[in-house]
Amino acid sequence: PNRYDPAKSVIFTPNHPDFTYHAGDLMAYFAGKDLEALVLINPDNPSGNYLPKREVLELADWCENQGICFVVDESFVDFASEEDSSLLQENILTAHPHLVVVKSISKSYGVPGVRLGIMASSNTEWISKMKKEVAIWNINSFGEFYLQIQEKYNKDYALALKKFKEERQRFLEKLGELSNLRLLPTQANYVMAQVKGISAKELTKVLLQKYQILIKDLTKKVSFEDQQFIRIAVRNTQDNDRLVQALREVFEKC
Repeated sequence: PNRYDPAKSVIFTPNHPDFTYHAGDLMAYFAGKDLEALVLINPDNPSGNYLPKREVLELADWCENQGICFVVDESFVDFASEEDSSLLQENILTAHPHLVVVKSISKSYGVPGVRLGIMASSNTEWISKMKKEVAIWNINSFGEFYLQIQEKYNKDYALALKKFKEERQRFLEKLGELSNLRLLPTQANYVMAQVKGISAKELTKVLLQKYQILIKDLTKKVSFEDQQFIRIAVRNTQDNDRLVQALREVFEKC
């Protein structure tokens, strides 16, 4: 939205209270519209909504038949509970020349300062054009070194993801005990929640000033007159419990 003419954008907005949607919803909405490209964030940000791999492949087939460029952002897909959730597979890319998969390494691996990302497609014409557009030095020495050693830690990464998913479930159960929050289903490393009894802005302010905890006020991203939303990161057990306790104390005073 920040890099494209808003007048030319065709935006799909979920009408479900939990901001959930499926592949069928997208195909029905965009059918008959003059599209050059369809962009999907999966899992979505900030809602955490996740389309199973089979549904994303349905969309890929649909876009292929329509001649539409299908851009899938998988920056948070490693956190999904579904095994083998990624489209970064040679057979899938080869079968869908209109498919482009992008992924920010910083999200799942927790290395934002390295500034690494992936763009993959079997469309060599698109790839060649992109190579001409990016900076000559589009990766620094830190990023290059990281890629050289990353595969040594694949087992550790897989174990970390397993532990994360277990902690996410426990954290969501704890947050679910707070009556002032309505949690949205998530498959990402964050959870979106509706706040009751206090504004999202005020809650964010109190948590930062009194508890030195920073959450995301979604007022500017998701704006409804009668609803307030926040986004909370899933961290380790100690940090998560600290946030739950802080929220409990704040809500008791509402």
